[in-house]
Amino acid sequence: MLKRTIVVASRNPVKIRSALGGFSRMFPELTFDALGKATASGVSDQPMSSEETLRGAQNRVQAARLAEPNAHFWVGIEGGLEKIGDGWAAFAWVVVRCPEREGKSRTGSFFLPPEVIRLIRTGMEMGEADDVVFGRSNSKQGSGASGILTGDVIDRTSLYEHAIILALIPFRNESVYPAEE
Repeated sequence: MLKRTIVVASRNPVKIRSALGGFSRMFPELTFDALGKATASGVSDQPMSSEETLRGAQNRVQAARLAEPNAHFWVGIEGGLEKIGDGWAAFAWVVVRCPEREGKSRTGSFFLPPEVIRLIRTGMEMGEADDVVFGRSNSKQGSGASGILTGDVIDRTSLYEHAIILALIPFRNESVYPAEE
């Protein structure tokens, strides 16, 4: 069986695992190899709006596509924050591309504790702030804030995997999502 190549615009094993899991669940009849490629987002290290976060995911996909043009799919995942009322919600945008089409989805959102936000506002990325507040090390390559705060009921891999599945809807339903021209 022919393997499809997925290039994930990151070397983070969480993002690579979630991409492979999402593709495998949506297309169980196919086999996939996932390759991580470090790419620049072209946005702030810690995006602070939905628009900036989506732009980061799109930029990562474009960079991965340029770096590995012969892949079947390119995936960009960008985590960000958004001010809602008096709190800050964390989420990620996922963009999936193939030569003919693009799919996008956003993860579920959850509100961060005030101390994490305080550290982010001093210039830390969310993963660094999580490590400080929760006494962890490299949590962004582990269960992430969602895993820490839910006791791993929803870790970072599963949070991203659901969004990847939703971003793959146009690829699974090509008759109602025509190819781009």
